[in-house]
Amino acid sequence: MTNTKTIQTNDGEIIYYIDEIIGSGGMKDVYFSTDRTKAIAFFRDPLDKTALERLEMITGAYRKGIFESEHKRYWEQLFCWPQSIVFDGKRHGVVLPIYSRHFFFEYGSVNNDFLEIKGREKEGKWFAAPTNRLTRLDERERGDWRVYLRLCLMIARATRRLHAAGLAHSDLSYKNVLISPSTGHACMIDIDGLVVPGKYPPDVVGTPDFIAPEVIATAHLDKKHPDRNLPNRNTDRHALAVLIYQYLLLRHPLRGKKIHDIHDSVNDETLSMGKEALFIEHPTNKSNRTDPKTARKSDQFWLDTNKLPYSITGPYLSKLFEQAFIEALHNPTKRPTADEWENALIKTIDLIQPCSNPKCVGKWYAFDNTQKPICPFCQTPYKGKLPIINLYTDRSGTGKFLPDNHRLMIYKDQSIFPWHIDRSIIPNERLKIEESSRVGYCIFYNDKWLFVNEKLDTLYDHTDTKNIKKIEKGNSVILEDGVKIIVKNSNAMRLWLIQTAHGE
Repeated sequence: MTNTKTIQTNDGEIIYYIDEIIGSGGMKDVYFSTDRTKAIAFFRDPLDKTALERLEMITGAYRKGIFESEHKRYWEQLFCWPQSIVFDGKRHGVVLPIYSRHFFFEYGSVNNDFLEIKGREKEGKWFAAPTNRLTRLDERERGDWRVYLRLCLMIARATRRLHAAGLAHSDLSYKNVLISPSTGHACMIDIDGLVVPGKYPPDVVGTPDFIAPEVIATAHLDKKHPDRNLPNRNTDRHALAVLIYQYLLLRHPLRGKKIHDIHDSVNDETLSMGKEALFIEHPTNKSNRTDPKTARKSDQFWLDTNKLPYSITGPYLSKLFEQAFIEALHNPTKRPTADEWENALIKTIDLIQPCSNPKCVGKWYAFDNTQKPICPFCQTPYKGKLPIINLYTDRSGTGKFLPDNHRLMIYKDQSIFPWHIDRSIIPNERLKIEESSRVGYCIFYNDKWLFVNEKLDTLYDHTDTKNIKKIEKGNSVILEDGVKIIVKNSNAMRLWLIQTAHGE
């Protein structure tokens, strides 16, 4: 018979839990409450005064700052945040909410779940390498390229919120982020080790592959040495860039063919990920390029940076990858912020096109305006005309429209949302309910692309300034090259300038 114990939290709640370890990490053992609504993670080693004070802040003031707000429900989805502290007379622990069902494998691996992962947590590492994602997981667990863009957006948003609170995760990696590509959910875990710069130092230096070069390069120094670099918000930014690169391109940005110490593998690893770290796609120094020929067959395509360069992610993400892995790889203060990644991902999601090849591994791809549209994952060209909405805003009220560096690709049943008609609206946790529903949609009818107006009262066709036409609700306008559509809103006027790309 299962042994049941009780414990009281620091805020007075009595919790009944099953005295059986259901999971263990580097520092904690985890138990379920009897009603399976909570988990208790006990630290195996005693906590010192600073560590306990940090937990009190994490479960207290920091938690209140994020969750006692109008956006509480949104952040509850993105964080598995410690709720309270417990002590059983020997060990301290934290009480956590149970992960949602979608963060456990429903189908597991191929061949009747030969890896026996069905029911286990969807740790991010299962989705960050081609062999795992594309050959070992059941196809229903894998997701497509569009969903990985959205998952990266959620991770960037959660990181941005931590940093805005003055916190750093310190161990951001695919081990501490659960993702569910089959349902489109992400959740950041292991929050109890948060770093407060100058107040609460990190417990760990991070997870291999995600530790910033400056941390690795100085890891041999004592923690109190003035030249020692420890995890902080800048190292989080490096880890975030690595995560996004891996989820979208299924390879590590620093693991190439270059060998720094042929006689000492440990020193070679320290140099290649630390002081001598070099982007595998560096434009001028090609010494660390990947060598697909030496990789297993399932990895070869993804490791071929000539066939699948980082530029296939589109102009917004490409710019940030260059900043993160070229300009700022060894210059931490210049790394892209989580907010910059968030904005770039939002714009990139508006750039994607569905691939017409039903067997395509990516299913979606970012439109490349420098050539005829073609899917980089399977080389299937787009056929027909492809309308693009280029967005401009009159910010001064003088009728002078300036480019927003934002465009929207059109495809069948593409929805238009309030943030496409008003640049002051940003699709994030602050989005109001009335701002989250579409205002119109696009269809292909009688060999023409149309935008159907559902909710806009002030939509006008300005293509012919001598004959301006109002587009009433329920009516449509043809989307063809040169068409100018203006929508008036309470903040400013926005112009849609239609451009047409031509496929085969």
